[in-house]
Amino acid sequence: LFFSILAHTQLTMFVFIFQSVCPMGGGATRLYSALTQTSSSSPLPLPASPQPADTTLDPAFLELLRQCEEALGDRAPRLHRTFTHVNDGDGVPSSSVRVMQWNILAQALGEGLDSFVQCPPEALSWSRRKYLILEEILTYRPHILCLQEVDHYYDTLQPVLAGLGYSGNFCPKPWSPCLEVEGNNGPDGCALFFDQSRYELLDSVNIRLSAMRIPTNQIAVVTMLRCRRSGRCVCVAVTHLKARSGWEWFRSAQGSDFLRHLQNLVQKHAGDPAGAPMSDIPLFICGDFNAVPTEEVYRRFITSPLGLDSAYKKLSQDGLTEPEYTTWKIRSTGECCTTLDYIWYSQDTLRVDRVLDMPTEEQIGPNRLPSFSYPSDHLSLVCDFSFKAKE
Repeated sequence: LFFSILAHTQLTMFVFIFQSVCPMGGGATRLYSALTQTSSSSPLPLPASPQPADTTLDPAFLELLRQCEEALGDRAPRLHRTFTHVNDGDGVPSSSVRVMQWNILAQALGEGLDSFVQCPPEALSWSRRKYLILEEILTYRPHILCLQEVDHYYDTLQPVLAGLGYSGNFCPKPWSPCLEVEGNNGPDGCALFFDQSRYELLDSVNIRLSAMRIPTNQIAVVTMLRCRRSGRCVCVAVTHLKARSGWEWFRSAQGSDFLRHLQNLVQKHAGDPAGAPMSDIPLFICGDFNAVPTEEVYRRFITSPLGLDSAYKKLSQDGLTEPEYTTWKIRSTGECCTTLDYIWYSQDTLRVDRVLDMPTEEQIGPNRLPSFSYPSDHLSLVCDFSFKAKE
């Protein structure tokens, strides 16, 4: 009874917060009031497919998605994406972990500095984009969620996701370009969320990345979690490296610094008497690296002693090639279609089971991203992993 009352109170507070910071009439009000109709504090189950109509989902979760679509009104169809099964071996039963990586596009940059010349201004308004962003996250319901270019953390994403059972951490950039935009909502940064029903927090650090020992404007969040079911630890990290051509050496230096921090944190917990051996602590490293696969920073991660591999290579026929694009946009400087975003994982302890595919050029449309159908210029990456059985 106590937990039922507590859950109801938390959901009611969540609805109040969201309606206060994200006012929108009609469907939006019903969307978030739907959360109060459940008395269970347990987070909603992982979808068996990316389709909201999956009958294995909690009815309240399905209602939430339906109301989200209603709040968006008469909009263009969502990008239809499906999961590709890539697992060719046996994982540990009940060890599935869904990880989502996404540069959601900072609102101040989308409406200001990024200059998406083919995107209608109405499609860039926060009153629309916030619901498209939320809908994307709800559709795939990750256990671990890594985001970049977050400039509405405290007023939108944190309270909304807290109401859905997530705990989060946010690290803003020291000199965010969002602050140069009139009417901005503060600095953008990286955010890392995890499903509290599945994981407990052991440690979390916000890192200002360095290049050649000089502090930079790029940051990372590194979190150590323990699975409540299995007791196994996982290290999760999210970052957003320096953008633009000509800065390849800089990204490489940032990547080296990032890898050093990761290795130190894993070693710290492996050295704890109650901790696991270092080789048994798998890593998920997500981010917008602003680097194509031929760059030095990519090679640094592939050859790292941490034993990392890139999950999205599994979509290719040979398992060795990254997707053709994870971002596709048209700015005043021209069209950009390339791969910049990655989910890295420990290949000795983790197995990739399913990978969310990329929409086709036809689905994306001639005006590219963002659009009325999709709120960001970067596509979300979603993977299902399982722990490899110990030999």
